[in-house]
Amino acid sequence: MTPHPGAPPGEGVLAALAAEHRGRLMALAREVTLPGGTRIFEEGESADLFWIIRSGTVALDVHVPGRGREVVETVGAGSLLGWSWLCPPRQWHLAAETRDPVRAWEFDAAAVRDLCAEDTALGLSLVTAVAETIGDRLRATRTRLLDLYGPPGPQGSGPVP
Repeated sequence: MTPHPGAPPGEGVLAALAAEHRGRLMALAREVTLPGGTRIFEEGESADLFWIIRSGTVALDVHVPGRGREVVETVGAGSLLGWSWLCPPRQWHLAAETRDPVRAWEFDAAAVRDLCAEDTALGLSLVTAVAETIGDRLRATRTRLLDLYGPPGPQGSGPVP
């Protein structure tokens, strides 16, 4: 559920929800604006918020020992930013930084989990959309790591010496 940067806001996690569920979720949203270069969260921190990006782009990065931060994916309009809030231990698995000014809807994770417990149909729809996002992020991370560390040459996707 990760539209390409610049995708229309109608795509992504919100489009995956029925209108009634979307309305109930959006009742919990708070509009935020984040300047470019803002570190939104860091690996290992408590994941108590998440965002749906309305405009702008956010780089997801991971700390690689000896190399520093490596960007594994960039997400934009319509994308869910953050899924670690859903499952224990509720800590960020990646870090995130705005590439340019970002407008987003921000959600309190505990309130959304409570809503999902109260409305199980909404909960199933949202968990399904989040699971799709997790799959997208894992594929992107795998591809990026293969680019960084894969064997060189035509068989691998790593750098050629």
